[in-house]
Amino acid sequence: MKSIPLILIGCGGVGSHLLHHIVSCRSLHSKQGLWLRVAGVCDSKSLILAEDLLNKGLDDSILLETCRIKSAGLSLSKLGDFGECRVFNHTESHGKILDIASQLGKTTGLVLVDCSASSDIVEVLKQAVDVGCCVVMANKKPLTSSMEDFEKLFTYPRRIRHESTVGAGLPVIASLNRIISSGDPVNRIIGSLSGTLGYVMSEVEDGKPLSQVVRAAKSLGYTEPDPRDDLGGMDVARKALILARILGRRINMDSIQIESLYPKEMAPDLMTVEDFLGRGLSLLDKDIQERVEKAASKGNVLRYVCVIEDSKCEVGIQELPKNSPLGRLRGSDNVVEVYTRCYSDQPLVIQGAGAGNDTTAAGVLADIVDLQDLFP
Repeated sequence: MKSIPLILIGCGGVGSHLLHHIVSCRSLHSKQGLWLRVAGVCDSKSLILAEDLLNKGLDDSILLETCRIKSAGLSLSKLGDFGECRVFNHTESHGKILDIASQLGKTTGLVLVDCSASSDIVEVLKQAVDVGCCVVMANKKPLTSSMEDFEKLFTYPRRIRHESTVGAGLPVIASLNRIISSGDPVNRIIGSLSGTLGYVMSEVEDGKPLSQVVRAAKSLGYTEPDPRDDLGGMDVARKALILARILGRRINMDSIQIESLYPKEMAPDLMTVEDFLGRGLSLLDKDIQERVEKAASKGNVLRYVCVIEDSKCEVGIQELPKNSPLGRLRGSDNVVEVYTRCYSDQPLVIQGAGAGNDTTAAGVLADIVDLQDLFP
């Protein structure tokens, strides 16, 4: 039985679903001769570690109790009373993780799984790669910080997996890497990479006011608590930056042209969420409706997309043919069109659910399993 030790960093929605997936897949992985040994779990306040890091890992009952505690909004420190584990506070956690990384990186191997939303974790990940560890990421921020950080993480590219940073569980990055490895030059990528904005744009196409659609999306749980986090386009820009860097573009976030769906006067530091939802949103209806009608008169629709072509990388609303893969998009699916020498007239199209804790966690688990050949 091949054993992969791992430490989970970030135990929110995606992290908790990942622990459930690991436990529920024990029988499947056992048939494949694989055991995922969870040596530790940490959130923003605490770190829990198995008593026997080298052999046992945390018991499945502790992993499920971890999920229960987190869903109740409690701290991982509560697990100190539950079973055989050690609890450390936040100030100790990064140092402890690096101690374990140094200990296991060159011997049994170790995977650090980043399901957090933290910018601070990049230093830990870089040092862990240096001492022989593997890294799996759902967190986009380490890959969208400086170019130096990105290149440092990819010093050993075989040890890095990050499919779930773009398109949740969709095989966007795996497909791109296969194309690049084959020598087929990628000329253009255009993609709808926000389930929220995909839903919004397909609904306004039907003539509904933007304000009504955004409020509905918020009530359905599609948006962030402050919908401007989606409408500003930063999440799409992070995904676009990751894709551009995979293609070899040495660019930073300030190189990307980002179109926000709300003006600067409605920014979070100038207008409360309540004001934005109550009166600000309605002021945006007329402009979007006019753009929708203008596009429709030419047989086109509006989609909020990222476009990567030559040295250009931009994020915003584009007019697209109604019968194209992106034009036919409805609801919250993600769609990516990849144009290459081999896929010149008919692009490679990747489509499916591009968001959700369950889908994202499944993508993370697939990335972990994909590393098994690197373990003794």
